Amino acid sequence: MLAIDQLQVELDAEAGIVRAIDGLALAIRRGETFALVGESGCGKSMTALALMRLLPDSGAVTGGDITLDGDDLLGMPESAMRSVRGGRIGMIFQEPGTSLNPVLTVGQQMRETIETHTALRGDAARAKAIDWLRRVGIPEPERRFDDYPFRMSGGQKQRVMIAMTLAAEPDYLVADEPTTALDVTIQKQILDLLRDLQREQGMGLLLITHDLAVVAGMAHHVALMYAGQIIEVAPAAQFFASPRHPYAQALLRALPDSGRRGQALAAIAGTVPPLTQAFTGCRFAPRCGFAQPACHSQQPALAGPAGDQVRCLLLQPGGPGLVAPAAAPLSTAAPAAVAAGAGTTPLLQVTGLSVSFQLRKGFLQKQPPRFDAVKGVSFQVAAGQTLALVGESGCGKTTTGKAIVQLLRGQAQINGQALLNGQNLFDLEGAALREARRTVQIIFQDPFASLNPRMRVAEILDEGLAALQPGTTPADRRQRIEAIAEQVGLRREALQRWPHEFSGGQRQRIAIARALAVNPKLIVCDEPTSALDVSVQAQILNLLRELQRELGVSYLFITHNIAVVEYIADTVAVMRAGRIVEQGACADVLERPVDDYTRTLLAAVPRL
Repeated sequence: MLAIDQLQVELDAEAGIVRAIDGLALAIRRGETFALVGESGCGKSMTALALMRLLPDSGAVTGGDITLDGDDLLGMPESAMRSVRGGRIGMIFQEPGTSLNPVLTVGQQMRETIETHTALRGDAARAKAIDWLRRVGIPEPERRFDDYPFRMSGGQKQRVMIAMTLAAEPDYLVADEPTTALDVTIQKQILDLLRDLQREQGMGLLLITHDLAVVAGMAHHVALMYAGQIIEVAPAAQFFASPRHPYAQALLRALPDSGRRGQALAAIAGTVPPLTQAFTGCRFAPRCGFAQPACHSQQPALAGPAGDQVRCLLLQPGGPGLVAPAAAPLSTAAPAAVAAGAGTTPLLQVTGLSVSFQLRKGFLQKQPPRFDAVKGVSFQVAAGQTLALVGESGCGKTTTGKAIVQLLRGQAQINGQALLNGQNLFDLEGAALREARRTVQIIFQDPFASLNPRMRVAEILDEGLAALQPGTTPADRRQRIEAIAEQVGLRREALQRWPHEFSGGQRQRIAIARALAVNPKLIVCDEPTSALDVSVQAQILNLLRELQRELGVSYLFITHNIAVVEYIADTVAVMRAGRIVEQGACADVLERPVDDYTRTLLAAVPRL
């Protein structure tokens, strides 16, 4: 058993002591999957780092115990922990782009892991690494073994991280958002692989994720975290059939699907409270519509039998239960109306788009080979509407988006047209190109890599406004920055913090705020909600729909989340190997797919 008992973790930050984890207890048995879910910033990833003794320099475990099959991990010397990490407990990190060494090839990094934690060496270690790359769905694993991480897509880097971790065959696996960057077919393949390993090797799995559909299909037990504490723990079937805590009920109501098209999602008002404060009552009470006066003055305990507990004063023995709410716990935004200016007039019309990259020239090659990433793609995005571009990782979705916003000039050969209001974006230069960039913005897939680590959030947002709206005053820009931060769920004090001080989901909100700040007409959204938990995803989707309704903004929405596509997209284009294999109205493609690949893609979607 891997057990955590009354764990306390504190971080020394500029704002004061952050009590990131407060009295957390859980146990994972061999062969069992224990899911840890909750909002971004509630302490899920910090729990994983504490368990592996990988806390940042400013963090420390101030109380509690962590034991691995009876061994005290917190009391071990660092030399002993090095054999535990990777060998007995493997970890898949949340952001593969920052977890892989950029100056070493994928193969060198995998061989290092295998040779450190197994008896294999040399060619045998190489063969095992290639086999694991194949098992996680990396195409041409023999060739990709010698590639550097930057040559891979976000989803492919995530698969490399998974292969590297599983190749050491650990007893326990801590998986922090392991399928966030993966499309649904590869996600299904990875989840099936994890189930097989559990059955064959009895591996215990701590699954940290915000994808409740994945949790429903994988987990034996579920623990819901909020503001550093577990507030409900239950068997998975019971948790999804009858969630008890008001927060758990609100999360399940915030999930997007086709039945909620045209309506605002049930986003939970407010944000997770700062953990620098001393709490006097229930930490969820300020956001809870069922809260009573006692909830603001008494701290509830986690009550109930082991493995089936809830932290709520109203639900404790003798409590009144969830009586009529004192205030509506959910946002009450009106259903989205037809966007201003929406219709069939194309804002963006892409015709015959092809993108190819020059590969490295071999010693005996006369002509260096080329890689065709996008092959003759054509589609259009109507004013005030959303086109969803879906497909497997590496099929050319992100390359298509980057080509349209002119981020591949000098790196790739681009053919075809991308007409924005009749202007071909590929022909623009100088002032005309800068003017077009006020109209077209992009939300990048990896928020950490797209944010300058040497700039505070306010400076990051101000930089774009100053460059693309030079006529605005600093006071006007500051007012706009504060307004957009509030819209995407960032507190005002967060504007003076650095990107590394935020969780993955919070960094994604910063990236979305930067794109929205200049009021563009077209936004290329490259997996904009992939790093967000359910409640924040609902806030962001509501925000995107509201902006579309009010401003007529259009979206090219690149995603692998079919539930989000069902909710937000007007039209869908399915890509495979650089080509569009099927496109049409959202309902037609998702409910009556014609292409075999589309049917395979939809069959792999996890459902609650």
